[in-house]
Amino acid sequence: MAEIQSNYLPEVRNTIAVASGKGGVGKSTVSANLAVALMRKGARVGLMDADVYGPSVPKLMGVLGAHQQTEDGKMIPPEQHGIKIMSMGFFLPKGEAVIWRGPMLHKMIQEFLGRVEWGELDYLVIDLPPGTGDVQLSLCQSIPLTGAVIVSTPQDLALEVASKAILMFKKLKTPILGIVENMSYYHCSHCGQRDDIFGHGGAREASEKADIPFLGEIPLDAHIRVSSDEGRPVALESDDSPVARAFHELAGRLAERISIANAAAGAQRKAPVVVMR
Repeated sequence: MAEIQSNYLPEVRNTIAVASGKGGVGKSTVSANLAVALMRKGARVGLMDADVYGPSVPKLMGVLGAHQQTEDGKMIPPEQHGIKIMSMGFFLPKGEAVIWRGPMLHKMIQEFLGRVEWGELDYLVIDLPPGTGDVQLSLCQSIPLTGAVIVSTPQDLALEVASKAILMFKKLKTPILGIVENMSYYHCSHCGQRDDIFGHGGAREASEKADIPFLGEIPLDAHIRVSSDEGRPVALESDDSPVARAFHELAGRLAERISIANAAAGAQRKAPVVVMR
């Protein structure tokens, strides 16, 4: 755990950054479904959309973003599908692009951490922009993250770029909770044939080489796209749905990794101090 003293998020037990080395790997879709899957397991969950350049969480979650304020001026995040949500997309006119320098991005992160009334949460899932830029740096320097989840496709290029995100988090002393292989394979609903369109198993192999936990495979499935377009994440469905089951299993493995990491951190804090004489 990074040694950062912060007054942000006093009632949030775990903060999970979801990151990717490049765009187009489905990071936001994984973030939204991961938040829902954790909620389905009985956890209190928030979803913070910090992807300032392409905030897609409002669309994925089907939330308009009208929010109220407390008496002291804090923003009350709207709730959808049992998740508390805050996104830069709530404040941007449709079609408008964000052209901000580092200090403005840093201020946005501070606002979302300090001026949003998140309340008591077991998990706050934070959807980051792709790459290794100012938002990632500001977040890691503002709060002691529980850890980061890296999303990649099986392609060699995506994995190569994802390794840079892993290196960034290691330099910032943020634990890597695991790697997710998204668009891992395509299963034809008509003929039943499986096709590894982008290859297969690359993320698992990369996790083994880097000694990082592998959290699971998410298939490339039209049902995920349709559900996302409708603002109803597929993880809301039962385990009868194979793609929903993939996200539920992912959430279970992640929760297990977080429990292990928290137990290890607690053991370190309780370790007796040996005084050398």
